[in-house]
Amino acid sequence: RVFCVPDPASRAGTPLPPNPLLTGLEEDEPQRQHIGGGVGKRPDRGDLPADVLVGAGSAGDGDRERRVEVGLALDLDLPVLKDHGPVAQHVELAGGDQARIAVISTASSLGDAATELYRHVFARAGAAKVTGLRPETREEANDPKTFEVLKDVTGIFMTGGNQLRLSSVIGGTKLGAAILDAHGRGAVVAGTSAGASAVATHMMAFGSSGATPKYRMANVSVGLGLLVNVVVDQHFEQRTRLGRLLAVVAQSPSLIGLGLDEDTAAIIDANDILEVIGRGSVTIVDGTDVITDAFQTTGHKPMMVSNARLHSLPVGYRFDLRARRVLPLLVAKNEHIVRLAQGRVKKMVRRLEDRKASE
Repeated sequence: RVFCVPDPASRAGTPLPPNPLLTGLEEDEPQRQHIGGGVGKRPDRGDLPADVLVGAGSAGDGDRERRVEVGLALDLDLPVLKDHGPVAQHVELAGGDQARIAVISTASSLGDAATELYRHVFARAGAAKVTGLRPETREEANDPKTFEVLKDVTGIFMTGGNQLRLSSVIGGTKLGAAILDAHGRGAVVAGTSAGASAVATHMMAFGSSGATPKYRMANVSVGLGLLVNVVVDQHFEQRTRLGRLLAVVAQSPSLIGLGLDEDTAAIIDANDILEVIGRGSVTIVDGTDVITDAFQTTGHKPMMVSNARLHSLPVGYRFDLRARRVLPLLVAKNEHIVRLAQGRVKKMVRRLEDRKASE
């Protein structure tokens, strides 16, 4: 899922945690691809820090949307709600017991059932308020009654389903702009599967599986624009998606490819440092020095990809997306603990100040 939290210093009024963007996945066909400017930089976001959590779904997720969505509620119920689970982290970053979460279920074919599903999950995780949004047309996405709901939320969660449905309904609308604005002021934006796929400027609309990179293996469209210059694929090991990630990075070597195993996530902070959490691994494809014949490959034939750098990182490891290098394991853990502690201290200070002001 994807969680974007605001910089506490940038917000007046209700205190929010330090600014992360959390991205997660878990559904079937939709993958995503992010093509654009600098890694981790959102357009018109200023210097606000933002973390990104990218995570894959449960091993119980099936090939149909219903199994996937129900899988998140049932198969992922315990890990998701643990103190360090994705949903628990989203709620914590969005304000803990003061978190106000908006669930956008446009991508799902389950309708309001998907909204209620996640409303229940986030409520159990401790969120103070969970509001459902399900625009099904661009007209509804431009309706003030829809996008004004995001004005006071501290977290936004986009469900899985079909990312093309999500991007074609919300992209370029006032709701789409409101999501960017909310992130800019510090709201934690979270997405799973299709919701995670859609957060970037570019998105993998759909593609085929296989270990061998082939021409026309992946189809790319425009996403919602929160994350730039990173390509994310989900259910990576379980559905053999290395080939299409290699193909995309080979054709667009400025991108960094992230392949997420199920029950796994990557947290990317304001300095574009990625940290892996969960039970699987995150595969990183760096095309800095890649050599390919993709420009002359035709049809759906295999393409030549050479000199791509491949990293496989299990839980606790970090990766510097700017320098494109692996960081030590222990440093990652220590800094993550420090970051969480600093956020809690800032929240306590704000509460004390509010208390004094009210007296």
